[in-house]
Amino acid sequence: MKLIAVDVGNTSTAVGLWSGGRVSRISHVDGDTGLAPRAQDRAAAFAAAEALRALGADGIAYVSVVPRADAAWRRFAKSQGLPFVRVDHALFGAASGLSLDYPHPETIGADRLADAAAAVDRYGAPVIVCDFGTAFTAAAITADLTWRGGVIAPGFPLMRDYLYERTAKLPRMKLGGRCPKIGRSTEEAMRFGALVGYRGMVREIVSTLARNFKTDFRLVATGGFAKWVLRDSGMPFAIDQTLTLHGAGLLTAKCEW
Repeated sequence: MKLIAVDVGNTSTAVGLWSGGRVSRISHVDGDTGLAPRAQDRAAAFAAAEALRALGADGIAYVSVVPRADAAWRRFAKSQGLPFVRVDHALFGAASGLSLDYPHPETIGADRLADAAAAVDRYGAPVIVCDFGTAFTAAAITADLTWRGGVIAPGFPLMRDYLYERTAKLPRMKLGGRCPKIGRSTEEAMRFGALVGYRGMVREIVSTLARNFKTDFRLVATGGFAKWVLRDSGMPFAIDQTLTLHGAGLLTAKCEW
């Protein structure tokens, strides 16, 4: 089975070809294609999906945290004659082999469910899977294959933008580059504070979850800022940038069409 896996996030959309547990031909397009898209961003995302359709894809495996994008992608699937499967808690419960120990599972983000299914499939359980995107999220899956809950915190770009937007003189910090030993300019001071502080938040979150559950979790990371934030951090994360797309394909391939 070949599936067009789509992950619509708050700042970008990823489209890739899922086949046999592997994700390939990935395109990353700026804009969420739903909230405030530029016309060229929306067109680029659909063009990437249409190119994968030409390779013989059987359907669309869809993950989104932007509900306003859903209708456009449903219309696209219909125009291509493709089944459209949206990842949600019901699909997760039926197809993942995991259980949800959560009072209101319908409120869990589709990306978090896809990440959890993919992390257990690729790395086993117990596992904590963290997504370093516009928001930082973490989810804990215990050895009995139960999704126990998670954490939502501001993502790195929100922390960066808040400093710029809420102060009179601080610049918008550029992303990328290594953390300095200490700040010797305004931007270096901001970079040190943001990176070291952010890593400290992540370290405290995963260590607290390990203490709370008395479990040595495997740590898995995904999302656009994972590699940069975790570099030189000393935290033993496996970084997997295809995790969400793999989870979308995995869950869709196992569902009833």
